[in-house]
Amino acid sequence: MATALSVAVLAAGGIGHAVVSGLDTGITRVDPFKDMKNRPQDGNGMNVLVVGTDGRDRITPEEKRKYRLGGAPCHCTDTVLLVHISEDRERASVVSLPRDSYAELPAHTDQNSGEKHHAHPVKLNAAYAEGGPSLTVRTVEAMTRVKIDHYLEVDFTSFMRTVDAVGGVQICTTRPLKDAYTGLDLAAGTHELDGGQALQYVRSRHIDGAADIGRMQRQQKFLAAVVERLTSGGVLFNPVRFREVATTMLGSVRADEGFGTDELLSLAKAMRGFTPASSEFVSVPIGDMDFPVKGIGSTVKWDAEKAQKLFAALREDRPLAARPAAPEKKEARAVVVDVDPKSVRVQVYNGTRIDGLGRKVDDALHGTGFDTTRAPATGTGPERERTLIEYDPRWDRSAKSLAAALPDAELKAVPGRGGTLRVVAGTAYRGVTAVRAETAAARGPFEAVTGDQVVCP
Repeated sequence: MATALSVAVLAAGGIGHAVVSGLDTGITRVDPFKDMKNRPQDGNGMNVLVVGTDGRDRITPEEKRKYRLGGAPCHCTDTVLLVHISEDRERASVVSLPRDSYAELPAHTDQNSGEKHHAHPVKLNAAYAEGGPSLTVRTVEAMTRVKIDHYLEVDFTSFMRTVDAVGGVQICTTRPLKDAYTGLDLAAGTHELDGGQALQYVRSRHIDGAADIGRMQRQQKFLAAVVERLTSGGVLFNPVRFREVATTMLGSVRADEGFGTDELLSLAKAMRGFTPASSEFVSVPIGDMDFPVKGIGSTVKWDAEKAQKLFAALREDRPLAARPAAPEKKEARAVVVDVDPKSVRVQVYNGTRIDGLGRKVDDALHGTGFDTTRAPATGTGPERERTLIEYDPRWDRSAKSLAAALPDAELKAVPGRGGTLRVVAGTAYRGVTAVRAETAAARGPFEAVTGDQVVCP
């Protein structure tokens, strides 16, 4: 995905055909559509199946040690993305398909043993191991009923080289991220990741209980960050820099025969105004995160009804994310917090003699998403100057989210206070800062987010 969108965005910078010409000579070609029959009907726009494999043959011993890439590769897909470019070339929709998704492979011949197999259930990432790109495309088309126009495959090496070529990516996190399996270790804050660190970031799935779902959300943030870097980093209008970056990107990927210079140029010319806000990200709706299958183990079962509505929207070339009205766009630059304000219960008290201040603070906090009681009360004791936030230490993460909305407030831990946080407004109150959850979705019927909502503020 970083390669497909990035090269299109790069070429859209007005650089001539002579500079772009020949960039596709480094692409290794595959034919994932050979002998395919009974395929879905063409829809509007372009659909690209992007797979990340766990290939590590070209990784150096030093990189394997540094980025925890030891062990034998499984020759399967580590990441599966369905990318839809709209007919007007003004929008890119990226759908993450969990690698452990329950899937049924169509009848095929095993590419390793030559054995003929009847249709049988597997995890989605096993389609590549049994039948390579062709079986992967057939399986995804059968599951989504979306016709795939192009196929792009990236391994660990090409991923790291691509990130380094664009100068790294900027990632923000509201809490520490640590995964002993990949070696990821990021403190809360803003980080510039190089290729190896970015690979750790998008591969980590043992950070919390979110597992693959959390990993897919981080992958979406990463892709938006790549687009942000390309569209704002000055690469577009420097022919020498452009060719260096694009050559690196395309020199270590595998793609179908139809994915070449002419296609990139025609796509790029139509995507001149592309920005992070032009991209939207969503994960396929899940019905059961732990669906047991005999002989396979635990799989991820899609919500069939919601998933088919999502893929119908792709076929019909409809946006997946809600497009906010102009006044609401400020939310995209709200302070990012760890705990969703909707899950933080707040009781407001007026700690001053200013009439209506309690209601004013309650309305402001409620307006940025907090679950206020909507019944502000009058505080007791002497008049306060500085606003106070009292919280039970067990709800310290919720308190930090609330403190981000009231940056001038004093924090006070009160054991036994319970799950309702208490705000006592003071005379120095100057308003509420808008906040949003780091993983906030709920954007339209598919809970999609746009790229500008997940990049660093």
